[in-house]
Amino acid sequence: MLILPSIVLHLPHASAFIPEDLLQDFLLSDQELQEELNRITDHATDRIFQQIFPEAKAIVFPVSRLVVDPERFSDDSQEPMSQVGMGVTYTKGSLLQPLRKVSTHVKRQELLNRFYNPHHQKLTEAVEESLSDNNHCLIIDGHSFPALPLSLPYELQQTAFRPDFCLGTDDFYTPEELVAKIEGELESCGYSTARDQPFSGTIVPMKHYRKDHRVQSLMIEINRWLYLAEDYSVDLEKMRTLIGALRRVGEALESH
Repeated sequence: MLILPSIVLHLPHASAFIPEDLLQDFLLSDQELQEELNRITDHATDRIFQQIFPEAKAIVFPVSRLVVDPERFSDDSQEPMSQVGMGVTYTKGSLLQPLRKVSTHVKRQELLNRFYNPHHQKLTEAVEESLSDNNHCLIIDGHSFPALPLSLPYELQQTAFRPDFCLGTDDFYTPEELVAKIEGELESCGYSTARDQPFSGTIVPMKHYRKDHRVQSLMIEINRWLYLAEDYSVDLEKMRTLIGALRRVGEALESH
C-alpha cells in the first residue's frame, strides 16, 4: 500500500565545485577538466527539485562527483561502476580517459572521511528524523542524464532509447503504486517515461538497506534536453515549463 511519506531529497551530482587543494590530483588540463565537469554534472538539479518539493529536507552533495561520488558503494567490490574506473573515487572520466592517478588507501580514506561519510550521515539523519516524526519516509533521488545515447561511453547501458524521464526503482523500496502515479502525471503532460532505463536503482541509507519498508525511495532522472542548452547553460524558459510539470507530480503525491 502506498502511504504518503514525508520527503527527503537526495541531490548527489548537482555540484561542479572542486576544492582548490584537490585540483592538483587531476591529470586533465583546465579546459579538459571544465569539459568533463560539463558532461558529468547534473546541472541545476538542486534548483529544480527543491522548487518542486520546497518543504522537503534536501541533502545536497557540496562538491563534484569527480572528487568522490556519494551515489557509489564505498566498497569497490560491491560497485558495478568500478569496472570502468568510476567507483567511489574515479580514476577515469566519462569518455574513459585517464582522470587521475589511482588513489592510495590513505588518500582514498581521506576523501571518504572529508566528503562521503558526512554526506551519508546527513542523509541517514534526515531519514531517521522523518521516521521518528512520521513513521515513514520517501527519498527522491534527483538526477539528470544526457539526451544522446552514446555521448558518454562510461554508461553501462548504451541504449538507443532516451525517455524524457527515467524512474529508477528498487523492488524492496519502490511501491508499484508510487511509480504508476508519477508515470501517469508525467505522461498526462506529454512526457515519455521509462523504468530503470538508461539508469537503474535508487538510494537508501545503509542503516536501512534491505531492512525497513517504512523507507521508500525513487530515483527521478531528467533528460537534460528538457532544460539545458547545447553549451550546458540553463534555458530558463524550458526550466520553468519543466518545473511546472513536475510540480504536478508533487501535488499528486500531496493529494494522495
